[in-house]
Amino acid sequence: MSKFRIHALLGGVAVVVAGCAEPQPDMKRVQLAEDQLPVLLSSGVRPNNTPVTPALRCYGKELKKAGKGGIGIAVGDIRDYTGKQNDGEGTEITQGGALMAYSALGEMQPGISLYERFDTRIADAELNYISQRQLGDGGTHEVDDPKTGEKNEVKWKPYFGGSVQQSDYFIVGGITELNYNIQSGGGEASVNNVGPLGRTFTMNVAVDLRIVGTQSLRVYDTVSVQKQISGYEVGFDIFRFFGSDLYDLNLGAKSQEPLQLGVRMAIETAVLDLVQTVTDLPFESCANQPPLVPADAPLNKL
Repeated sequence: MSKFRIHALLGGVAVVVAGCAEPQPDMKRVQLAEDQLPVLLSSGVRPNNTPVTPALRCYGKELKKAGKGGIGIAVGDIRDYTGKQNDGEGTEITQGGALMAYSALGEMQPGISLYERFDTRIADAELNYISQRQLGDGGTHEVDDPKTGEKNEVKWKPYFGGSVQQSDYFIVGGITELNYNIQSGGGEASVNNVGPLGRTFTMNVAVDLRIVGTQSLRVYDTVSVQKQISGYEVGFDIFRFFGSDLYDLNLGAKSQEPLQLGVRMAIETAVLDLVQTVTDLPFESCANQPPLVPADAPLNKL
């Protein structure tokens, strides 16, 4: 076979495979300003829903109907305890576990009352300004003069305490496991260094949370959940000499469940389990909610 035919054959294979990896239908170039080059944009910003989101919303409605909206819940620190890092990207696991738990509880509102305890720096600063008589609201206020008992008009906002409401419970814990490659498999066949390959792999993450009474510090419940993360890889490889020329052509595709999405789903499921303990309202009736959007086609039909 001539070199020209070999080059044409390999080029044609590359073009065909590249056509299978076409970009998303909504991917486009958009010029954001007159003096800027166009940038590539795809899908717009959407709510970060998960398969657990319908259950959270359903359970929130059930809590509201049951009159549980007065139960106040806060979130403490939910840290990454896996200790897994890599040189190029830093920590492997999200450091935002507490934020994910707050978002999960937010989906249940107004079935519960949600209180901020994770980051109170702004509120603490405002209370400090009030105590120093530095905080105002643009108007004037009447206060009693401690010496004369007369009413005085002042620009600073008076504060008599008690505006910060107490919570009843708080959720704390951590992301405790990240196990790589708990199972993998696949196959690869080649003749004269030409052939296909296919692999599958599975890893998992685990979360340990607890719900604590704010006043008593009694631990009302603990929960440990894990989520398996799966992925696959398929491809075709050519590595051989044609005459005096060496050709190395690798074609394929791979896909994996998002790791941090798996962490979020584990936290959401754990939060559901904990809240039902202190509200004494099981969430089983909300466990099998339909998805927000139809499921994708099975892999064997792609």
